[in-house]
Amino acid sequence: MADSGKMVETPAQSRVAPAAKPAQSKATKVHYPFWFGGSASCFAAGVTHPLDLVKVRLQTRAPDAPKTMIGTFGHIVKNNGFLGLYSGLSAAILRQMTYSTTRFGIYEELKSRFATPSPNSSSSSPGLLTLVGMACASGFIGGIAGNPADVLNVRMQSDAALPPHQRRNYRHAFHGLVQMTKTEGFGSLFRGVWPNSTRAVLMTASQLASYDTFKRLCMEKAGMKDNLGTHFTASFMAGFVATTVCSPVDVIKTRIMSASHAESAGHNMLGLLRDICRKEGLAWTFRGWVPSFIRLGPHTIATFLFLEEHKKLYRRLKGI
Repeated sequence: MADSGKMVETPAQSRVAPAAKPAQSKATKVHYPFWFGGSASCFAAGVTHPLDLVKVRLQTRAPDAPKTMIGTFGHIVKNNGFLGLYSGLSAAILRQMTYSTTRFGIYEELKSRFATPSPNSSSSSPGLLTLVGMACASGFIGGIAGNPADVLNVRMQSDAALPPHQRRNYRHAFHGLVQMTKTEGFGSLFRGVWPNSTRAVLMTASQLASYDTFKRLCMEKAGMKDNLGTHFTASFMAGFVATTVCSPVDVIKTRIMSASHAESAGHNMLGLLRDICRKEGLAWTFRGWVPSFIRLGPHTIATFLFLEEHKKLYRRLKGI
């Protein structure tokens, strides 16, 4: 009877064991801090800022300015020294703290809320169309939040290329915010907000949604592990997609933000677009594509590598 009693308890015990698995799955679903994306983007901006500076200089160059990326690098170092490559870095960091923190934070929050249980993992990422919709919404809000810092970023990067009497000479990002508000009014902080928000929508959709999609394909179709090689591959492809999709809007945004108050008076986005097409043809749409990719590719790779390391360290600290 004792033996039969033991035989009865064994299936019961086996029924109890699987009941612990859902609790374990729930424990592995981690809710990361909102600011992780902004922090990772700030680290990436510190690495890739010289490339961003060259891209802006090429998009706003004067007729007699160097036309190549190498020539622009040399011109900056010759005239402004090595530290000239980091002109406007404070505005770039402020931009990432506002723009990237907002878009990454909202996107990751939405993605975690819409994730569905998966038999092979703790959760399954939403489909491509759902990811694109989430990315578009978060990118639009991020574009508005980061617009003042983006205007400063463009102005501070292009300032040294202007004639001395046209330079604004902002000492740092906060000095620029005060000066812009004093001399041009509060509305100047949101100059170019619509092309910038449009670019942010395209950037977030083509960067974040494509990264998640490429990462999933690498792991599910190519048999790759969730490691550094997969993160690098997915972020490289996401950078290529983002650069191509965003190039035309990026040129328009840079032109509007770098213009003075007098130059921008009476010009809306459609008027500027018409003038550019009449003067430069359709070649303007991909002006600065190579430096944009050389900047955005490493920036995208660095951002996602830093973000994945943030998440890995967080899981380790939490004992997950």
